[in-house]
Amino acid sequence: MDRKKIIVVDDNLTNRTVCKNILKTYYEVYPVPSASKMFELMGRIQPDLVLLDVDMPEMNGYEAARILKNSSEYKDVPFLFVSANSDEQSEMQGLNLGALDYIYKPFASALLLRRIETHLSLIESKKELRVLNDSMQKMLVQKMAQVWKLQNGVLNIIAELVEFRDKVTGGHIVRTQAYLGCLVEQFLEDGLYLEETALWDLDFVIPSAQLHDLGKIGISDAILNKPGKLDDEEFEIMKSHVQIGVEAINQIGETADDHGFFRHAELFAGTHHEKWDGTGYPNRLAGLDIPLEGRLMAIADVYDALISARPYKKPFTPSEAARIIIEGRGTHFDPQLVDVFSEISDQFEEIVEENQKP
Repeated sequence: MDRKKIIVVDDNLTNRTVCKNILKTYYEVYPVPSASKMFELMGRIQPDLVLLDVDMPEMNGYEAARILKNSSEYKDVPFLFVSANSDEQSEMQGLNLGALDYIYKPFASALLLRRIETHLSLIESKKELRVLNDSMQKMLVQKMAQVWKLQNGVLNIIAELVEFRDKVTGGHIVRTQAYLGCLVEQFLEDGLYLEETALWDLDFVIPSAQLHDLGKIGISDAILNKPGKLDDEEFEIMKSHVQIGVEAINQIGETADDHGFFRHAELFAGTHHEKWDGTGYPNRLAGLDIPLEGRLMAIADVYDALISARPYKKPFTPSEAARIIIEGRGTHFDPQLVDVFSEISDQFEEIVEENQKP
């Protein structure tokens, strides 16, 4: 096992020699006559401890300690002050500068050795605790990732089951998540809505959107897959999928410790049919009263509905769908988000080409 390295800094040759003779049996000792020589030596070796004299010419121990603590390279180097100044004020000044201890001269050999042994043992214990803590943190992150992957997989299956029942919206979940990713990336790059998104964890925001139509699982097949437009009564039933979805997400989220995923999912599900001018449903919210999740999903959801075939309509081309979205600026959709969409509508078209079923 390598012996610990100790630098002894003292301008007095006798003091350096005495210190070296006391320590050399147990440690690698490097005596130097000044703080400047100490820094020069530290460019070549990494000490485990420094014994630093206080009263030295050119640069005293306190000045050297300040440089150590303010240096990114040396700030973690542990040091003890060794001084003939035995007053309380000098000791407090030394400890306030970050010294592990303040030892008075002249010192007894046994006392010096015991102090050094104690501090080196504490330093080593702290290192071991840091390594253990880092290892535990890494294991915790890995375990959380595994749990999250499992939970997200289950939720993805639920979302796919909903889509399977709604036979006219194949690929909708995959495409809308991709649209959202493009919109979020671009509006953040443009510096929009930074306050609203300051606490967002994007690892959860976009995936949570897959549950925006979860409530359709409570709508009958006769309405969900009707080969034609819904009448007024049927449309009212269809609109209830919003509240059904919110309630289902809340029930799932109750077992998830208030996880951000479900908070976002609830907002996507509950507000993606609201309109900027207040004519949407279920709560006729308007403008910025509509959560950002709902304003984003409104664009993604409508765009995808437009480019998708339905029993009662042919699919619009991506350029036609983009024109309709832009025409809805300030009425159906958030004006700023429509401007963002205008910047990246070609990316939406690429997503359609990559993910739409033939």
